[in-house]
Amino acid sequence: QVQLVESGGGSVQAGGSLRLTCEFSGRTFSLYDMGWFRQAPGKEREFVAAISWSAGRTAYADSVKGRFTISRDDAKNTVFLLVTNLKPEDTAVYYCAACRTLGELTANRYEYDYWGQGTHVTVSS
Repeated sequence: QVQLVESGGGSVQAGGSLRLTCEFSGRTFSLYDMGWFRQAPGKEREFVAAISWSAGRTAYADSVKGRFTISRDDAKNTVFLLVTNLKPEDTAVYYCAACRTLGELTANRYEYDYWGQGTHVTVSS
């Protein structure tokens, strides 16, 4: 059973940065594509970014392109999301998710098999 534990959230002012971390355990990390999603109060959970099992491919939501960077360290079974130039509309709970690789990165939350408990990011103006 895969377990995912996020950390690194917090409260920052607009323009600030955070690095979110997700620790993976329970299976072979390198066999999984990894994604980050977020959910703001009263809204649906939405795709933020994904990275392939080989780290050769990444994908981002249009709203975060150029500001967020996803990366992974297979030696540490960890995936990161560097979030910069934060805006109040980035306020949400950020979730890490794992998907047994499908060949193509997916932004569809229903194709991810495992989820973390989430880490809160609050951006004030």
